[in-house]
Amino acid sequence: MPLFPTERSVRATPEGLLWEPSERWVRGRKGDVTVVDSRHPVLVWERDAPVPLYAFPREEVRTDLLRPAKNPPTGRHTGSRIFYDLEFDGDLLENAAWTFPADDLADHIAFEWFRRTGMGLDQWYEEEEEIFIHPRDPHKRVDVLPGSRHVRVGIDGRVVADTHRPVLLFETGLPTRYYIPREDVRLDLFEPTDHSTGCPYKGTARYWSLRGGAVAPPNIVWSYPDPLPAVAAIKGRLAFFNEAVDISVDGEPLERPVTPFSRMLRPRA
Repeated sequence: MPLFPTERSVRATPEGLLWEPSERWVRGRKGDVTVVDSRHPVLVWERDAPVPLYAFPREEVRTDLLRPAKNPPTGRHTGSRIFYDLEFDGDLLENAAWTFPADDLADHIAFEWFRRTGMGLDQWYEEEEEIFIHPRDPHKRVDVLPGSRHVRVGIDGRVVADTHRPVLLFETGLPTRYYIPREDVRLDLFEPTDHSTGCPYKGTARYWSLRGGAVAPPNIVWSYPDPLPAVAAIKGRLAFFNEAVDISVDGEPLERPVTPFSRMLRPRA
């Protein structure tokens, strides 16, 4: 799990929030309406949350579209008590926005992201680039490097991928992922699924499961058919969850790491 940042620019509140100013121009939209247009956003890390969110000065938010929440939730967003419903085009989106209890952030409003929670605003932009799922953490790096190391992947004693042409993806807080050319993967042993996930650093992934096998979790292989420009080198390549397969690099077996993904990666019953 990514660590909280510790740079001097990050400030802490008595409630356990961490926050820092951002210099990015951020806009949030619902349909054709711009609800947030901010040149002074702040990034906020809630207690025990691995990813940040944005909060915005009240004057940079369309507060005329907000109404006091009819059914404010409890136990959400680090002690927040003030929630807002978003009234938009005749519809009411419950608890789409809120304020934090911290004095430092009292004049800021935060919003849910639709593609993360199923509620709130559905389009977000940093400068002119659309961003997804959650804001990108400025204290987290994602580096992609082409390699020539010998990477072999096995499942239950059977080799399912073997390559000398991996692309290595290094992401803060996660194990190295090895993206393998399709022709070096035994794709005949796998079947595509309808599962997909979104990542603000890489894009939208599609998945495969081992055919008819109870020896591996579902959706154990993934690929980004149209990755974001910063990680274009992984396009169309396939990666395996290190947490659930046997990977060796240059003949050296790797230990299976324990990550936030480990719990969901359990073999089928």
